[in-house]
Amino acid sequence: MKSKLKQAKDACLAKAREQAATLYTRDKAVMRKLDTLVADYPNTYKLTGQDEVSKTYSFPKSYVSYRKPRAVSTEQRERARQMMIAKNKAKGD
Repeated sequence: MKSKLKQAKDACLAKAREQAATLYTRDKAVMRKLDTLVADYPNTYKLTGQDEVSKTYSFPKSYVSYRKPRAVSTEQRERARQMMIAKNKAKGD
C-alpha cells in the first residue's frame, strides 16, 4: 500500500559569493515560524516563492549557524525524563 503522506523536505542553499541564503520547505511548522519572521522583519526575511505544498524564503546567510551536537549526560537525560513524567501526570489531573 502506497503512503498518501509525502515526506516533508527542507533544503538550505547558501552560495559562497552571495550574501543571502535560500530555504525551501514543505514542513508546515517551519513555514509557520518563517511566516512569522517575514511578518515581523520584512526587511530581513522574504517569502520568494510558494505553491500548494511548499514555500521558499530568503534571508541573510549570516543567520545560518552550524553547531556541534549537544552532549547530554545520562544524569541530565534521566532528570529530563522524570520532569516530563511529572508534567504529564499533572496535565492528566
